[in-house]
Amino acid sequence: MLTQRWFKILLGLIAGTILFQYCVQRSEPLFNDPRGMGYAGAAACVSCHASTVAAYAQTAHHNTTTPADEKNIKGSFHNDSNRFHYRTDLEVVMEKKEGKFFQTAYEAGQQKTSFPFDIVIGSGRKAQTFLYWQDSNAYQLPVTYSVIGKCWVNSPNYPTDKVRFDRVIPIGCFECHASFVERTGMREEKGYRIDQLNKQSVIYGIDCERCHGPGAAHVAYQQEHPAEKLAKYILTYKNLTNIQKMENCATCHSGLREPMRSPFLFKPGNFLKDFYRPDTVKQSAATLDVHGNQYQLLMESQCFKGAVETMSCGTCHDPHKMERNDMKVFSTRCMSCHQQNGPKFCKMAPKLGATIVNNCIDCHMPAIPSKLISLQSEQAGSIANLVRSHLIAKYPDATSKYLKSVRDE
Repeated sequence: MLTQRWFKILLGLIAGTILFQYCVQRSEPLFNDPRGMGYAGAAACVSCHASTVAAYAQTAHHNTTTPADEKNIKGSFHNDSNRFHYRTDLEVVMEKKEGKFFQTAYEAGQQKTSFPFDIVIGSGRKAQTFLYWQDSNAYQLPVTYSVIGKCWVNSPNYPTDKVRFDRVIPIGCFECHASFVERTGMREEKGYRIDQLNKQSVIYGIDCERCHGPGAAHVAYQQEHPAEKLAKYILTYKNLTNIQKMENCATCHSGLREPMRSPFLFKPGNFLKDFYRPDTVKQSAATLDVHGNQYQLLMESQCFKGAVETMSCGTCHDPHKMERNDMKVFSTRCMSCHQQNGPKFCKMAPKLGATIVNNCIDCHMPAIPSKLISLQSEQAGSIANLVRSHLIAKYPDATSKYLKSVRDE
């Protein structure tokens, strides 16, 4: 462990020296990234990794925050489907004015207040909520869009009988839904910490360097040595231990905890214990919510306990590709361990026959409603936020449901 730590320190010193050498030889900064001189920005990756960048652009991670524009907002602004009613005389209307988008509150037909869509949070697979800027603070708009329900809904945990535009968004939301935003100050209001943010510094979505670490020295070297095929001055995943690979993802997929250091500073090879306060109340797998606790749920799975040294998030997920709905791809990865005719193969094989290779997921990782987040629509009531459980296990009800769907096909 000590040798590995010194290796990382030495790698950082060499990378810093290389980057400094390139910078002093130029009159202009080599890169202009709000995170600092160690970062190149995702655009710098395209020249060598064009196909990977293009594929990653389709993923939920890449699109977890975006600028609010016509392309990125999924909800309708047509007059027959652009309203959310709190009471018969109180509504919020989603409006387009002079090329910009707004949520406007009307009471008894009179406009009360109106704020713009500035940021979209959510990739558009399940739902999107929206933020607006006022000076150095970000606020959540009162109406969210449910992609599943195909309707505008009340934003999570907002009151159902009055309109609120005053929920201040802390930096913590950006720390898992963006790659960076600069905090310029803090103040206290009514016992709550209010983060002041530099809206010009936002790096939308989860970008290359959020997962791979600072890449400016790597890019600078490769640009000067295009024939060099061995990646220099950047830590590669194959050099990480299994737990380091897991914790790189767990920065955002291990629940809400109070950070000791900003997760924006987390780099591959770091450890969660140096960034988050310890979880003193260890919850059982049965009580963990499916939203955001993928790390803990996976670690409680028998699959993981039987392969602690070799199984990581990347065993099943290719983070650079949008594979979410391709159950056969994921099932193939399951069967790399649970091989047909082997002792670990699924006991439902006689009932499913050849179709068993198509879908392990719906039986063993079913989509379960989150207890933390649900959405309230006008007509349909509560719309469940279904999240795949990462507790890989036997779920009799899910299995029965899947067997029925196969028989009905």
